[in-house]
Amino acid sequence: MSVIFLLIAVSTLVALFFLAAFVRAVKTGQFDDDRSPAVRMLNDETPAPAVDAGPTTTNP
Repeated sequence: MSVIFLLIAVSTLVALFFLAAFVRAVKTGQFDDDRSPAVRMLNDETPAPAVDAGPTTTNP
C-alpha cells in the first residue's frame, strides 16, 4: 500500500514540474506566433531552377 502513496507523490511532482514548464513557456512568449510558421513556406519566393547535371547514360 505504501508503494501507491509513493507513486501518487512522484506523479504529482512530475505533473507540477510540467505545469511549471508550461507556464514558463507561455510567459516567455513561446506560443505567441503560432500561425506564421505554418504558412511561412507558402509565402517564400519561388526557388531557383534546378541545375542540369548533364546527360545520363544507362548500361543495358
